[in-house]
Amino acid sequence: MATVELDAKRFHRRARFLISQWKSPSNANLFQQTDAIVLLIGDDDYDNPYRKSVTAETWLLGIPVYQTLIVLTPEKAIFVASAKKSEVLATLKKGDKQVPIEIIRRSKKEEENIALYTPILEMLDGKRVGTVGKDKFTGKNVQEWNTALEKSGKKFEEVEITAALSACLAVKDEDEVRTMKTASKLSSNVMKHYFIDEMSTIIDEERQVSHEKLSEETEAILDDPKLFKKLRLPPEIENKGDIDWCYSPIVQSGGEYDLKSSAMSSSQNLHPGVIICSLGIRYKCYCSNIGRTFLVDPNKTQEKNYEFLLELQEKVMESIHDGVKIRDVYKQALEYIVAKRPDLEKHFTKTVGFGMGIEFREASYVLNAKNVRELKNGMVLNLSIGFADLENPKPTDKRSKNYSLLLIDTIRVTADKPQVLTADCSKKLNEISFFFKSDEADAEEAERPSKAVKKETPSKTAILRSKFRSEDQEEESREQKRKEHQKKLFAQKLAEGLAKFSGTSGNGQDENKPRFRKFESYRADNKLPREARDLKIHVDKKNESIILPIYGIPVPFHINTLKNASKSDEGDFVMLRLNFMTPGQAGGKKEDLPFHDANATFVRALTFRSADTRHMTEVHRDITELKKESQKKEAERKEMADVVEQDNLVLVKGRKPQRLADVYVRPQLDGKRLPGELEIHTNGIRYQSIKSDNSFNILFSNVKHLFFQPCDNELLVLIHIHFKNPILIGKRKTRDIQFYREASDIQFDETGNKRRRHIYGDEDEIESEQEERRRRSNLNKEFKSFAEKVAEASDGRVEVDVPFRELGFTGVPFRSNVLLQPTTECLVHLSDPPFLIITLSEIEIAHLERVQFGLKNFDLVFVFKDFHRSPIQINSIPMSQLDNVKDWLDSVEVAFTEGPVNLNWGMIMKTVNEDPAEFYKTGGWSFLGAGSDEEADEDQSESGSEFEMSGDDYEESESEDESDVQSDASEESVEEEELSDSGEGKRGWWERKTRYTC
Repeated sequence: MATVELDAKRFHRRARFLISQWKSPSNANLFQQTDAIVLLIGDDDYDNPYRKSVTAETWLLGIPVYQTLIVLTPEKAIFVASAKKSEVLATLKKGDKQVPIEIIRRSKKEEENIALYTPILEMLDGKRVGTVGKDKFTGKNVQEWNTALEKSGKKFEEVEITAALSACLAVKDEDEVRTMKTASKLSSNVMKHYFIDEMSTIIDEERQVSHEKLSEETEAILDDPKLFKKLRLPPEIENKGDIDWCYSPIVQSGGEYDLKSSAMSSSQNLHPGVIICSLGIRYKCYCSNIGRTFLVDPNKTQEKNYEFLLELQEKVMESIHDGVKIRDVYKQALEYIVAKRPDLEKHFTKTVGFGMGIEFREASYVLNAKNVRELKNGMVLNLSIGFADLENPKPTDKRSKNYSLLLIDTIRVTADKPQVLTADCSKKLNEISFFFKSDEADAEEAERPSKAVKKETPSKTAILRSKFRSEDQEEESREQKRKEHQKKLFAQKLAEGLAKFSGTSGNGQDENKPRFRKFESYRADNKLPREARDLKIHVDKKNESIILPIYGIPVPFHINTLKNASKSDEGDFVMLRLNFMTPGQAGGKKEDLPFHDANATFVRALTFRSADTRHMTEVHRDITELKKESQKKEAERKEMADVVEQDNLVLVKGRKPQRLADVYVRPQLDGKRLPGELEIHTNGIRYQSIKSDNSFNILFSNVKHLFFQPCDNELLVLIHIHFKNPILIGKRKTRDIQFYREASDIQFDETGNKRRRHIYGDEDEIESEQEERRRRSNLNKEFKSFAEKVAEASDGRVEVDVPFRELGFTGVPFRSNVLLQPTTECLVHLSDPPFLIITLSEIEIAHLERVQFGLKNFDLVFVFKDFHRSPIQINSIPMSQLDNVKDWLDSVEVAFTEGPVNLNWGMIMKTVNEDPAEFYKTGGWSFLGAGSDEEADEDQSESGSEFEMSGDDYEESESEDESDVQSDASEESVEEEELSDSGEGKRGWWERKTRYTC
């Protein structure tokens, strides 16, 4: 049995692709009209793993199989290998659309093996055969092939096809890109979580460690189980054996730099100045590469040159896209240097990278000034940009006179701007700079404030200044800094909006507008029920249709085309009126329904008059019930539209999972409050109720936020999980789940304790308070420890966030006044349902309403970057918290404005969504008064008056927000008004997407 099973589908897909490119008329010159392709692969050469023959074989099979002969013809593929390797290759004979495969098994006898090659040589006799002439292998099978070729007397013309194979392998398919993303992630993790920490520690502790030694220690991370954890393996990695180094990490410092990919780490000690490190990880034979320059105590010139290097890399990436010639990329980079920094032109590297894949360096795709090949969508490049032999104007010693700068990233070519696969490891100046202050620097800093103090210390007015005036000055200074920061944030928001919507015009809600839906009652006339032959009104509940007799013909109408129905009595007759959905109807707050052809002829209403009172009453009742059922189904469909189905939970094997026992869950399962326990497994957590069979799983991949809230000043200690996408728990749609335990045991009565007989009065109360404090402390430790274990098990995908109670403020997000607490990434209320979680990174702008003299409270509105998402309003925040809220918003980089009145945000967002590009061209959010002074406050109120809300509108908006919170309850009730005589439906109806014909 074969111990390895190859991916047969991948082999046949790629073999068909290679043959199609080979025989394509456009590639006739590239393949030089060869009749066959021969790849002769001998023994493994560890010192030279990157050979084109091995690369092509690995691309086809997924792994290199040494001591193998591969012969490709347009008709079939022939493999000659040993018995064991033949068993592995036999797994390719699976699946559909196969390329015919012939496997010839070699034996241990050389004479027999030589005879095996005879039919192949006869087939190749006199033909043009494509080979990789540069690859010179050794091995037993190579000797046998050469001997067979000499004895047979057959001859064929060998043609070099290295360039042709490179062209076919250059564009990566989805599987290859996915693998290279994983390899790039590993390279970034080694640099970010190991090398930077190790290098900075060596510099800080002033240890003498050579470049070669540090390179070896970094290389050993794959073999050391303790260090291997720092890799933080992505979840898609199943076998750690698939991870290997592309090359030994290169560490350079101290004035001696080589920016070529073939450089070696020297035996010189690490020097605290400019340190360059480059390293690359292979995953499943696919390479990646990353390189960073680290500046230790840099001077202004070095910082300026590094910032220009960042600009240059960004400029080069802007020029890399599908269809561009390689030489044009280098040419534009050089022109940018000449225009901006001509003094750096002579220091610029001769190449800016090369193509990368299974081969670390694809020689045909070196990014230099002479290469005329084109880049194509799907290629992966090693982008390497640097300046060599720069002169340091302020050297600290002999080894710091010269320095070099280098940035290396793995990128993927796309139709537009390339995708950076190693972006996880930051290259910003503040991230790669390290400052270790000397004694002289400390002395200089100490002298500066002392001189300033002497100037500003009047002897008789010190108390007055420090008590009042200085405080006012500090407050003014802080307010001024905040205003300046907000101006920058608004300028950034305006620039981002213009860039985001610059390519759009007109209506910007194409992706979010209602989609046209087709309803079908019957596929053909013969599918109509028998009752339709009686030419009476018939309600077909099975097909959700109403069949109406019109001019002697039964005509079906789907229930979703019906707006409402009404019945009225006129003497001995009954009048039944049916109103249908048509374009341009008034009486709804939502946009008109999408129709296939709004200019077509529609039936707006039909009225039937009958003396059969009983039948018409039954028809009206059936229509009403069918309409209610249809509304209920549509509401359920919309409610569950964003619910995702989770993957299976991978249980922990070989040990017991880590548990947190005796926890309760909110929302409750089946309406019952039962304790349960949480278990941490490989890719998620499981909750199992103790007294019932209820259980559910939560996968780490669907966790957006993980909160731990201690029980300090709270009744509960809890762990709260906010999902990226809602899931079904039981039959309920759930976006938030909470696990908690009560902090105080109110069921335990200490008055019955035996110790009560001997301890009386205050001592008993003190001991009780101390016991409660100990219990709360233990609960906090237990829950916090479990939350950290969850984060650790997620391999960095989830981090624990803790609310900052000291920064909290009260407000009314729903109906009751609650404490809102900021966290690192959110603003939350977790103590009682309904929960509130606002992610700060999703906020476009915040607006403070009702900020005017004389009012005790103000409101806070959050507008999200997704303009189709309704803004969230928090009402009745005490005016005493205004400065604190402003300081917090400013500290978390949220742009905010303020105004004296409430605005109609429904109208504002409708205007924005109609044409976002035009909205930003006319100033964006400037109409709210961003960065305004006292004089602009009046303009703000005037400009905002168009969107001011009346009292009725404000109450209506509050009721709508509350109705959204109570959606679960409102769905169960079906409104009779929908079928009333008025003909006006609720706004939920205006979201339907229908089409019908009569």
